[in-house]
Amino acid sequence: MKRAILLLVVSILGIIFLFSPNYTVLSFEETKTNHPKSTYINVTKDNKFIIRYIHSIHLTDVLETYEVTDSNQIRLLSMEYEDVAIGMPAHAEEGQTLSYKNGKYKLEFENQIIDSFTLYVGDINLELAFIYEGNTYDLKKSLGRGNAFLFEIKRISLFEKLKGVVMLHEKG
Repeated sequence: MKRAILLLVVSILGIIFLFSPNYTVLSFEETKTNHPKSTYINVTKDNKFIIRYIHSIHLTDVLETYEVTDSNQIRLLSMEYEDVAIGMPAHAEEGQTLSYKNGKYKLEFENQIIDSFTLYVGDINLELAFIYEGNTYDLKKSLGRGNAFLFEIKRISLFEKLKGVVMLHEKG
């Protein structure tokens, strides 16, 4: 009887451990498919990350800086770019500040918070990188070209984490 109770308690604790959302991750979930692929980067203490890409027309770097909020939302901090022609903001809107220094424009956001955004991984030969904790992740290699992904910060269980793919950073 004691053995059965112990087995029941251990089983219940194991199920709770396996299915409780204990892990905070930066999540990339494939969209527009019947069998979405989930890819994760584990969140640690650093709450800032950068998406760096080459603008397809200007062929210059664009840096988008974000922050994970305490409520696991995404705060837009800034965009840095070299040209305001096609596709890049030439002026600040309400709640934004645009500055120009050392040949670069910097658009800063006061308090723009979003839950998620869709990231399109183009099928062109230009860089698309995710930078977190000093590590650089090549999104075209990790996620695949020509696909769209819902990006969000979320808490997942060990079971969900095991079903997905943990993204590996480039060795540097």
